[in-house]
Amino acid sequence: MEQNKYLEYLAELYPTIEKASTEIINLQSIINLPKGTEHFLSDIHGEYEAFSHVLKNGSGAVRKKIDDVFGHTLGTAEKRSVATLIYYPREKLEQLRQSGEDMQNWYRVTLYRLIELCRVVSSKYTRSKVRKALPQDYAYVIEELITEKPELSDKEAYYEAIIQTILDIGRAEPFIIAMAELIQRLVVDHLHIIGDIFDRGPQPHRIMDCLMDYHSLDIQWGNHDVLWMGAAAGQQACIATVIRLCLRYGNLDILEDGYGINMLPLVTFALETYGDDDAARFAIKTPEEKADISLALQQRMHKAISVIQFKIEGKLAMENPEFGMDGRRLLERIDYDTMQVKIGQKQYALLDTIFPTIDPSDPYALTEKEQNVMERLTRAFKNCEKLQKHVKFLLKQGSLYKVYNGNLLYYGCMPMNGDGTLMEVPVYGTYYQGKELYDVLEQYVRKAFFSMEDQEKERGKHILWFLWSAPGSPLYGRSQMATFERYLIEDKETHREVKNAYYTLLERKETAELILKEFGLEGDSPRIINGHVPIHQKEGESPVKCEGKVLIIDGGFSRPYHRETGIAGYTLIYNSYGMSLAAHEPFETTEIAIQEETDIVSHQIAVSYNQKRKTVGDTDNGKQLLKKIAELKELIGAYRSGTIKERGN
Repeated sequence: MEQNKYLEYLAELYPTIEKASTEIINLQSIINLPKGTEHFLSDIHGEYEAFSHVLKNGSGAVRKKIDDVFGHTLGTAEKRSVATLIYYPREKLEQLRQSGEDMQNWYRVTLYRLIELCRVVSSKYTRSKVRKALPQDYAYVIEELITEKPELSDKEAYYEAIIQTILDIGRAEPFIIAMAELIQRLVVDHLHIIGDIFDRGPQPHRIMDCLMDYHSLDIQWGNHDVLWMGAAAGQQACIATVIRLCLRYGNLDILEDGYGINMLPLVTFALETYGDDDAARFAIKTPEEKADISLALQQRMHKAISVIQFKIEGKLAMENPEFGMDGRRLLERIDYDTMQVKIGQKQYALLDTIFPTIDPSDPYALTEKEQNVMERLTRAFKNCEKLQKHVKFLLKQGSLYKVYNGNLLYYGCMPMNGDGTLMEVPVYGTYYQGKELYDVLEQYVRKAFFSMEDQEKERGKHILWFLWSAPGSPLYGRSQMATFERYLIEDKETHREVKNAYYTLLERKETAELILKEFGLEGDSPRIINGHVPIHQKEGESPVKCEGKVLIIDGGFSRPYHRETGIAGYTLIYNSYGMSLAAHEPFETTEIAIQEETDIVSHQIAVSYNQKRKTVGDTDNGKQLLKKIAELKELIGAYRSGTIKERGN
């Protein structure tokens, strides 16, 4: 009965055998096209310039297409020049105009090269899909130039006439820009961002703006992303932490200029409360060239918001014992006479002893002034239109995990016990593990923004803080976030943040197979693609784990990690031929990339190679198309058997 209803509905869309048959032919042609290229990036951490460059070059995919098309007909320098033009067409054209280049001849040669590249990169898509990607102003002309026309007897004359017209009317430069951007657009079919767009680097807001304009993507949230989401929801521990991190890394501009959030309430409070305190333990991690008189004020602000964070987190840990964060209740363990704190069975002297806002009898209570500061900052975060727009996009395009084309994508870790079993984590009175844990946590994230019940909305906000730093959080996966200890205790043993057993078990193939099975994936081809885990290449560590079942793609964009890891990080390309990891050298600046025509050096590491080139039919989308073909065949059968009557025109 239900099937008949569905066929009746399908008949409204395809009212005749002819129309249903035509659609089957169209879908079958799509299924046989090569699979589109997927590009995986992780741990961008606000480094807009490096991120933008990797996005433009497709982790080496653009350069590979240039090599495929031009082979030995162009030298290395010419290929490099073509690549730079594709990445930065406007800037490169400006540079050439100032260099005294014979522009008319250069325009002609360049147009022919870009047209040839466009033909190749568009060949794996249907004309309909290419047409949708074309820039509106030049759609018709570009389509004419990149479409093969076997009926023409003199193709060269036809194309030459079009190019000459472009030159004659002075539209070469905008046309070149349009072609370069189209090549970028077509080289990568779909983008995966596996966590941590925010924090450390100076321009996460620009990265978010860029992603919102990208043609096709999904996002798996990292713990720094949910931290900012929590701040946007008005969760005060998240707000305090976001501000503290911006101050710690010298990135207050993100809040003030990027999002227009006024820091004056915190400035005034810090001057009044810590005006005579140098707050030396709360130094700003900023390049020396940025050092100025305002750093002294920023240190005081840094201390002020850190103390507020310690208070709010301690109270939250007390109210949510199942979060396993009692280790953050340190203010109550301080002897305010000796200024020592008890951790475990040991006493540690505090490196800073000036805490005028802490009441020893009620250490987690905010003073009236602290409360006022947080109320004003909370309103600023909740009413920030740009931040709310970015977070809405993260909710729409994002999730805690994604199963895509037979691979499992997530950030951080799968909480596990030392014996290799999945860890049970309590969430508001019920224990969850594996996929169920991810699902319930994501439900609560969405409740923080959309629930109509105040209690559920508040619980959702608390889960955002839990995801940021709790031991049971799949996005964090450590025993504690030792923020207090790093600031205020000298003994580095107290700074230790013990990783979840997952990170050790990750070397075993059975670990990956257990996790993949939990998410409904079995066999040899499915893989886990995991962000967040910096690979120490200089120590010989490999990004390929569990006999190839797990790929670590921490993009390593964050500059502080470069010295530690020995490289800038890894990204991943998955195309119709197979998978390859790209190991990147650190990016210098966009200006150097344009002036010197340098690229991020990417060393390709083959992960898998397909004996038979993968087609759209092998993808998730292809499976849906195959299902639709089967349904249309059933509809045709119903027409022919007389079960359903063909409609008129």
